Amino acid sequence: MWNPTYEAMDREKLETVQFLRLKQTLERVYHLVPFYRNRFKEAGVEPGDIRSLKDLALLPFTVKDDLRDNFPFGLFATDLSEVVRLHSSSGTTGTPTVVGYTRRDLETWSELMARSLVSSGASSNSVVHIAYGYGLFTGGLGVHYGAEKIGAIVVPISGGQTKRQIRMMKDLGSTLLACTPSYALHIAETMEEMGVRPSELKLRSGLFGAEPWSENMRKVIEEKLNIDAYDIYGLSEIIGPGVSCECPAKDGLHIYEDHFIPEIIDPATGRVLPDGQVGELVITTITKEALPLIRYRTRDITVLKREKCSCGRTHVRMEKVSGRSDDMLIIRGVNIFPSQVESVLLEIGGTEPYYQLVVDRKGSLDTLEILVEVSDAMFSDHVRGLEGLEQLIRKEIENTLGISAQIKLVEPKTIARSEGKAQRVIDKRKL
Repeated sequence: MWNPTYEAMDREKLETVQFLRLKQTLERVYHLVPFYRNRFKEAGVEPGDIRSLKDLALLPFTVKDDLRDNFPFGLFATDLSEVVRLHSSSGTTGTPTVVGYTRRDLETWSELMARSLVSSGASSNSVVHIAYGYGLFTGGLGVHYGAEKIGAIVVPISGGQTKRQIRMMKDLGSTLLACTPSYALHIAETMEEMGVRPSELKLRSGLFGAEPWSENMRKVIEEKLNIDAYDIYGLSEIIGPGVSCECPAKDGLHIYEDHFIPEIIDPATGRVLPDGQVGELVITTITKEALPLIRYRTRDITVLKREKCSCGRTHVRMEKVSGRSDDMLIIRGVNIFPSQVESVLLEIGGTEPYYQLVVDRKGSLDTLEILVEVSDAMFSDHVRGLEGLEQLIRKEIENTLGISAQIKLVEPKTIARSEGKAQRVIDKRKL
């Protein structure tokens, strides 16, 4: 552990720390952020009404549109003179969201990323190859400062130029790869094309996030790169990567509860659900200065579990994100997440881990077509073999999803590769 004092803190003591920090945060936002003061008054609640962690449910939610509606600095709780860093979303779907950091916020972020890196096998002797994007995207810089904090060597290569990335990893002796899981697969595929074997690299582990990925994809990445693959979770609005991370047990991602209070709610009703039930993750920040957020709806679907972890950390764990409540596909009344399709494909084999879901509407009926990229060996096989694979995929998809789908097998390298988040869904119903 990087910081066992907090990471393995006694549960009762941890909840005391949480409550004190929550009360301080609520007082700050109530008096310094007009948005929250008005929202609390509308809900008929004041900071003094919160007398325990369970009372958090009395407070209203914050959603992404609130950040957009108060663009750019309306939700900040500090004067701009105290802000030393700004990050922003791309704004491709409308007004972007802007997040700010004070110097202390950056120190907190670095601390959380240090914990995450150590949890995934890094140390002061590591060479951390960061292929996340830099710039306004929080991924690259978050990992960067965490790696520097633990004393590792940082290779801030960012995304793109994959063959150069591989040569650099080989020449510099990179031991940990940080990027999206889909880009890790692309790197592995490019290594095969270049004739570079995993044994020629010193990679030992990988820290992958920014998009949902399945256990089966983990197996493929670990096999192709000969590494231990760890999941990391975060979002810019909360702090960036480093909200939670897997430990060596790989049985859920520990949420750093001395900085964040997680809840699981029913996305339809907003009702808080008990541990063990699937729902939407809601996070309250309790140490952030520039942009504290109260009960922020992440839209990410997961489960919380508090059973004792073999690693010794006491912080609650969240399961890998299975999808999002706002980009969940509803096809003929059935809720579908791309990760469900991915899990089926990787279980069957004979395909590459590249696929796309194409949703359309013919008349009043929704249709689902799944483009699946087959392996070189399978594609060069007899037509009968391809037909058998297509029928097997169709059958397993229907058993898993509960609806029928058209399966289209495509040649290797047909589906576009991504250096960032993979585009898994094309929904033509919105066009």
